[in-house]
Parts: sequence; C-alpha cells; structure tokens
Amino acid sequence: MTDDGEQIAADFDQAVNMTAAELERWLDTEESKSVGDKSGGEESTGHRSGRRIIEILRKRKDDLGEDDYAHMRKVIGYVRRHLTQRPSGDVKETRWRYSLMNWGHDPLK
Repeated sequence: MTDDGEQIAADFDQAVNMTAAELERWLDTEESKSVGDKSGGEESTGHRSGRRIIEILRKRKDDLGEDDYAHMRKVIGYVRRHLTQRPSGDVKETRWRYSLMNWGHDPLK
C-alpha cells in the first residue's frame, strides 16, 4: 500500500465509525431508505454508498483496489462536508443524521 493509500485508509477509518453489521442493519430501516438523492433510480446515492462501504469494510486491506480507494475518498469528503452542516438542537431523529449514517458515520457515537 502506498503512503497515499495508508492515509486514505486512516481517514476512512476515522470517517466511518459504524461496523459493517451496524451499517447493514441500519440500511434495512425505513429511516435509512427515506433520505437522500434518488435521481438515479429507486435507491438513494447514500444508500447505495452504504452497501459499497459494507463491502469495503469486509475486505482485507491488502485486497482493496483502486475503485475501493476512490469510493473511500468519496466517503471521506461526504462525511467531512456534512459534519460542518450540523443543525442546531437534538439531531437524533433528523434527516441530517440519517443521511450521514447511510454513509457509515453516526454523529451520535
């Protein structure tokens, strides 16, 4: 793994604070399916990303390919951008939190 790959993996591990099992359970909920951009079909971009994140989390680091690292970079960027947009008040049952959780990050953890 290159230094760049190591940094991406470290940033991804920091951004994605849900386990594959937690994310898989979350993606099966109505709350998960209720948020996100669905312009590409029935499944939102974030929901589709969550399924891809599960695949990455279940791979050995040595088995990650360029497409995995590209998606990891996308996840890192999404999580970082959306964390700066935190709404005021209790966020437990907000679309903002649900969207982040689709991308593998639970801001309440």
